[in-house]
Amino acid sequence: MQLTYLDSNSWLMEISGKRILLDPWLVGDLVFGNLPWLFKGRKNTERAIPENLDLILLSQGLEDHAHPPTLKVLDHNIPVVGSVNGAKVVADLGYTEVITLEHGQSYILDQVVEIKALPGSPTGVQTVENAYLLTDLAKGYSLYYEPLGYHAPQLKENTTVDVIIAPIIDLKIPLLGAVIKGQKT
Repeated sequence: MQLTYLDSNSWLMEISGKRILLDPWLVGDLVFGNLPWLFKGRKNTERAIPENLDLILLSQGLEDHAHPPTLKVLDHNIPVVGSVNGAKVVADLGYTEVITLEHGQSYILDQVVEIKALPGSPTGVQTVENAYLLTDLAKGYSLYYEPLGYHAPQLKENTTVDVIIAPIIDLKIPLLGAVIKGQKT
């Protein structure tokens, strides 16, 4: 298993010979809700688009996880696995193979990597996005990803997790509280 951090929530994971691009923001600015006057993130350094991707994995449909400018430049024939909201973003962009995973569902990539969706972070009144447990089926190694620190109770049902990608600090918004829960979780 090899992991390459690409800034923000973006990772390139190489598991059992498969290259999985997770929550990519690689080009352009980050703007939420098409409101640059409210929030506009810029990268200090743009990242090259990784080559030979086997899968794109989206944990959420928000722009910092399903970044439209990046998704527009990626090959639309790369299969995408995503949360309900993440899958909608790429379907609207014309991706040809989009697999939606709801909590508790799994997808097996080429018989070598299992991707199981677990409850992740809340992004709306009734919306809970995805966390993922990825398992190398040949070696048994597992990786858990939840970008905002909302860890699923179901994670305890798994015997071991070898690698965890999660925040280590809190990010609080006045009157709302912590939107990223890293310090205590």
